[in-house]
Amino acid sequence: MTLTLQDIQAAAERIQSSIMHTHFEKSHTLSSILGAGIYLKFENLQFTSSFKDRGALNKLLQLSAAERESGVIAMSAGNHAKAVAHHAQRLGIPATIVMPQDTPNVKVEDTRNFEAQVILRGSNLEEAAEHAHELAARENLLFIHPYDDEQIMAGQGTIALEILAENPELDAIAVPIGGGGLIGGIATAAKALQPGIKVIGVEVAGYPSTYNLLRGRKTKPGGSTIAEGIAVKQPGEFAMEIIRRLVDEIVIVDDETIEDAINLLLTIEKTVAEGAGAAALAAVMTKPELFAKTNTAVILSGGNIDTRILASVLMRRLVRKGRIVRYRVKIHDLPGTLADVSAAIGKLGGNILEVSHQRMFGSIPVKDADLYITVETRDAAQSEQILAQLRAIGYIAELLHE
Repeated sequence: MTLTLQDIQAAAERIQSSIMHTHFEKSHTLSSILGAGIYLKFENLQFTSSFKDRGALNKLLQLSAAERESGVIAMSAGNHAKAVAHHAQRLGIPATIVMPQDTPNVKVEDTRNFEAQVILRGSNLEEAAEHAHELAARENLLFIHPYDDEQIMAGQGTIALEILAENPELDAIAVPIGGGGLIGGIATAAKALQPGIKVIGVEVAGYPSTYNLLRGRKTKPGGSTIAEGIAVKQPGEFAMEIIRRLVDEIVIVDDETIEDAINLLLTIEKTVAEGAGAAALAAVMTKPELFAKTNTAVILSGGNIDTRILASVLMRRLVRKGRIVRYRVKIHDLPGTLADVSAAIGKLGGNILEVSHQRMFGSIPVKDADLYITVETRDAAQSEQILAQLRAIGYIAELLHE
C-alpha cells in the first residue's frame, strides 16, 4: 500500500459534504499556561464525536455495489464502531460491529442506536478482531480495519489539510497514536505540504507499542487505562512504515496527566474529551520543553467518555488539588458531638459532603468512635486550617491521604 497527498486531497473532496469542518482555534489560556501557542482541533465535535467519521465515510463511499449489498463488519473499542455504524446506516449498508467486552457503555449504546448489530467479544482489541475476521469469512462481510487501511488513513489525513489551510505557520502537530491510522494520514499530508513541520506522536504509558517498536524494545503492553481508544498492543504495519519515515518524536503520557488534560479542556475550553482525545494536550503538559515557544496543533481526537468516568475524573482532580479532603476524628460517642465537629468545620467555610462512624473494628473503646468526614474546601491551606481548629478544640484529628 502507498498513501499520497493526492489520495488525501481526493478523500477531502469525497467526504466534504457529510463531514464537519471542525473548529481550529488558538486557546489563549492554555497557551499562557503551557508556554506555547496551543491551537485546538475540535474533532470531538464531529457527529459521532471523533475523527473516525472521516476515514469510515471515505472507505464506505468507495465500496462496490456487491460489497454494499453484502454488508460490512468492523472491530473497535468504540469510535470507529460508531463512525462505521452511522455512515453505513446513512448509506443503507448493513453493518456488524465487534467490540471488546469492557468497551464503555456510552460507546456500545451509541453504536446500537445507529442500527448496527453489536457483538461484545474478547477482552481486548486483538481478540475482538479475531472474532470479526471469523464472521467476515463465514458471512461474506467486508472487514473495515480501524486503522491499517489506505482509504481509512486518507480520510483521517484530511484533518491536516484543514489545519494547515487555516494556519500554514504551524511548527508542530501533536497526534495520539493507537493503531497509527490518524498519525499516518496526518503525517503524510502535513509533511507533503510543509516538510519542516514536526509531527509528534502520543502514546499512553501502558501501551507504548509504537515507541517500543521504533526502539527495538520487547516490553509487553497492557493494563487498564482511561485512554482505551489508544490502548493498542500492535500498531498497523502500513501505519508503522509511515511513522518510521515521517514522525519526529513520540511522547509517553500517564493516566494522571491525561485526567488533568481532560479537566483543563472542560474547565477552560468548555469541551469534553475522552482519554485518548485529551492525550495530545497531555503530551504538551508532560514535555513542555519540546513545545516551548512553538505554534502547535493539538488534535482533540474524540469526546466519547462515559459520564461516570468523567465525573470520577473531575472529583479525583479536586482530591489531588486538596479541594476535597477526608478527616478522621476520634470522638466520644455522645449526643451533640457530631454537631460540635460540624460547627467547627462550617465556621471555617468547609462544606461537609459525607459523614460516617466506625465503632466496631479495631481497638476503639466501646464508648468512642472514629468519625470520617469528607469535606469540600477552597484549597489545601483551608484544609489545614480546619484540621488545626479541630485539634484546638480538643479532638484527635488527622487528614487522610488515602
